[in-house]
Amino acid sequence: MEPNFMNSDLFTWVLLPLLIFFARIMDVSIGTMRLIFVSKGFKYLAPLLGFFEVIIWLLAIGQIMQNLNNILCYLAYGLGFAAGNYIGILLEEKMSIGTVLVRVIPKLNADELIATLREKNFAVSAIIIEGMKGSIKMLLSIINRKDIDEYIQTVNQYNPNAFYTIEDIKAVKEGYFRSHRTFSAFDHLNFLRRKGK
Repeated sequence: MEPNFMNSDLFTWVLLPLLIFFARIMDVSIGTMRLIFVSKGFKYLAPLLGFFEVIIWLLAIGQIMQNLNNILCYLAYGLGFAAGNYIGILLEEKMSIGTVLVRVIPKLNADELIATLREKNFAVSAIIIEGMKGSIKMLLSIINRKDIDEYIQTVNQYNPNAFYTIEDIKAVKEGYFRSHRTFSAFDHLNFLRRKGK
């Protein structure tokens, strides 16, 4: 009688740990995305991702419980969790969903920096504040996360060593945002979320 493939050594010691490893990568990555969507206010997409996350997790943990004597399954489960966290962070960086508040306190005169940022279509508000060395201009901008690198590069070019902070913003209403020639699916999700508020 031909042996059952599911009971073979190849499946038990190679394929099953690999399946558990990739299942953990998927469910942890989806979990990371779900948390991001929750924090950004995507109230319909987050529960949908949660559904798939828990189904995949149940399948993975079910296999662990059926193979308690297989140490490779435990290792695959742990490695999949670690890799899933890393991949989830990479996905979050690539997606660049949402908006942020950038607060810049320049060390030098900020007039040229303000003019350049505005030329690049960034909205900049300048407020006079009292610093340790007297009155200075503090710059405030609410920008799309995908534009952070360009904004900060401009700040560093025209005002090296400027102090700045970047904070996530959960919701934005009205305001001015620079236009982009290309849009991703996540831009449309952002639009729908704002429209639904």
